[in-house]
Amino acid sequence: MSDMLTVSQDEIIKQIKLSCQIPSVVEGIITRKIVSQMAEEVGIKVEPEELQQAADSLRLMNNLTSADVTWSWLQKHSLSLDEFEELVYFTVISSKLAQYLFVDKVEPFFVEHQIDYAQVVMYEVVLDDFDLAMELFYALGEGEMSFHEITHQYIQDTELRRKGGYRGILNRADLKPEISAAVFAATPPQVVKPILTSIGAHLILVEELIEPQLDEILRLKILSNLFSEWLVNRQNEVSAFSSTSYPRMDKRLRLSFQNDTEQFKYSATF
Repeated sequence: MSDMLTVSQDEIIKQIKLSCQIPSVVEGIITRKIVSQMAEEVGIKVEPEELQQAADSLRLMNNLTSADVTWSWLQKHSLSLDEFEELVYFTVISSKLAQYLFVDKVEPFFVEHQIDYAQVVMYEVVLDDFDLAMELFYALGEGEMSFHEITHQYIQDTELRRKGGYRGILNRADLKPEISAAVFAATPPQVVKPILTSIGAHLILVEELIEPQLDEILRLKILSNLFSEWLVNRQNEVSAFSSTSYPRMDKRLRLSFQNDTEQFKYSATF
């Protein structure tokens, strides 16, 4: 095709509509308004160093290893420099608002829901025949077969068979309720009695139960979940045509590329 194709803003909006993405776009707009307004109300401030760190993290996440690559990425996403600065700014205030609202609530939440964060290391064979599963279970108990032999004989999936039915480290939420109840009641290492579900009879070897620990990764996960739940509740309180004004940034940032280091540098004016 020799003719140059052009895409107008109206056509982009139409495509968003035809792709049924309007609800998610509106939700994103409302989220930005809620976060920005709340951050302004509670007096959250953003320092240039925080913005620089967030910009560097964003570049690393998108593999923007040079100034030229970064400019190409901005053009690909139709982002101006001001809009990139706004994106970075919103990332920072969202993180700081989450900390402000919920940092003191993470540990109590973990204590209250500690059972939900337990993990299990397990191996599994799913059989079509429950009677066969029971026979194999008793054969294991009598020492007539090993779990390894069962997995190599009855697992059809090649990769799973090679791993001996290893399912990895799973959370309670990753398992069906009936399986979860039996697995977390086991005394490892133990093969639990076959469990019948809609997909078959599960023969499971529980190798290890891992007690939950509130490490930094889990702390951030809980914080993120609490913040997300708060956002959903706030979104439900407003309409898609909310007239809430978008708060003005408390700082105007200017960004420049340094070709020698190929890093972003911020300078802030007040």
